[in-house]
Amino acid sequence: MEGGLLTRRVTHGSTALRGGPRWRPSPYQVFGGLFWLVMSLAFWRVPMCCDFGQHAAVVERLKENLLHPAHPMADLPGEGSPYYSPYAVAQGLFAKATGLAGWEVVKLSGPLNLIVLLTGIGRFVRGLTDRQWAPVVALFAMVLLWGTRMAWWSGYLGLMSMTGNLGYPSTFAIGLAFWAWAWAGALARGGRRGPWPYAALGALCGLILLIHPISSVAAVIGVVAFAASGRRLWSWAATAVTALLVAACWPYYSVFALVGDESVDWIHRQLYTELPGRFWLAALGLPALWLRLRRDRRDPLVIMFALDCAVVAYGWLSGHYTYGRILGLTLVPLQFALAIELAAPRPWGWRRGALAGATALGACVGFCQLQAGAVVPRALDPVGFDQPPRWPDYTWATAHMRPGDVVLTDGYRPTRSVPGYGVNLVAPAWPDPALAEKTREHRLNDVRAYLSPDSTRAQRTAVVRRYHVRWLLLSPDQKVPGEAVVVAWGPHTGEVLARVNGGGGVGA
Repeated sequence: MEGGLLTRRVTHGSTALRGGPRWRPSPYQVFGGLFWLVMSLAFWRVPMCCDFGQHAAVVERLKENLLHPAHPMADLPGEGSPYYSPYAVAQGLFAKATGLAGWEVVKLSGPLNLIVLLTGIGRFVRGLTDRQWAPVVALFAMVLLWGTRMAWWSGYLGLMSMTGNLGYPSTFAIGLAFWAWAWAGALARGGRRGPWPYAALGALCGLILLIHPISSVAAVIGVVAFAASGRRLWSWAATAVTALLVAACWPYYSVFALVGDESVDWIHRQLYTELPGRFWLAALGLPALWLRLRRDRRDPLVIMFALDCAVVAYGWLSGHYTYGRILGLTLVPLQFALAIELAAPRPWGWRRGALAGATALGACVGFCQLQAGAVVPRALDPVGFDQPPRWPDYTWATAHMRPGDVVLTDGYRPTRSVPGYGVNLVAPAWPDPALAEKTREHRLNDVRAYLSPDSTRAQRTAVVRRYHVRWLLLSPDQKVPGEAVVVAWGPHTGEVLARVNGGGGVGA
């Protein structure tokens, strides 16, 4: 949070020794600081769930071997995995230096990512307006004005989804995107000359591209919007060239190999379902965006919104549904245009007053209908707000395992959680360019065959030996094979941990 205010006191007599400029925090520093504290605590109280285990697993693999990490979830080489970004490597270095577990590093990353995000928002809004309350209104518009249906995805920054994804690379990348937009705005206004500021911006864009490729699409769109709103377009070539060079030099994976990759499109198709219910409150920003268009047809927020919508539409029409991941950032021009409009000094006309009333009502609806449970603990909840997911803790099972052990399971939650403790799965839960999708499907079929009630002992033994399986993690309704030895039971879920003799080594 930036932009503190300097005031000067009139001093007399002996008090003159203590006179001079006096710093006082800006409204954004006050409210942003309080927001950082509340959301950090909210993030910490939610147990590991959803994609958290995947990101913790990445840190574990880098902690074990920084230069040649294994696949994040399987006993296989990890070369080419886009999870091994500069952000993840920094986390791995920190884990190696401190001895912390991967899940602990991801938890500690949440407050850091939030600082990057909040300072980026402050810098970005101050580049658009000098209205000191605009960043405050923009922040609360961004976390409240979504919809009344859950939108829980990495890169979606409503209050509720923040409790799960603050520690993810996407949040850090989005924070950097706001800094990149602020930088691009300064360049578009002509405050700097020469190629070096543009090249430095390109290096930042290249870093965002490596950290979270899909968020970089929206980040680049924002930079293009500011470039189109300014002059000296040729200078921006240095930005594009440097971004590509930075991305090309990263040794862990090739970001360009992801272009046209369809392996995760099927997962993201659901992003396009129930769009009105998920995002309708953000439409309150349309009148403000329309006013900006009338004032300036090259307004960067207007251009940004139009380009974002075009990319989202392309994702739907082409079947590359992964582009729908930028929907969360598509709302930013609406939310921030609205914030700037409502931060105007008074007196207000009736139109702005009506817009303020509608926004306040919309924020209350969004908070009470969907977002309140993120910051109101169940013990203090007088209404019964929806709460963030509370997945079971799998330390009861992983306490019996060694790092690198292979676990066979098909449970939705354990396949996404146990790799975060340093163990491997037979079949990873998510597609990854480091593992051919046909190979992953073959492994999934072997898991199903092993767990089938019709499987024979010989068939199960073949699977165990093929993948060097040492553990089974079964749901209460799955039968424990006769050759397995039950070791522990889940205290809350009734899941069963059983040991089998699968040996060790690298799976086929």
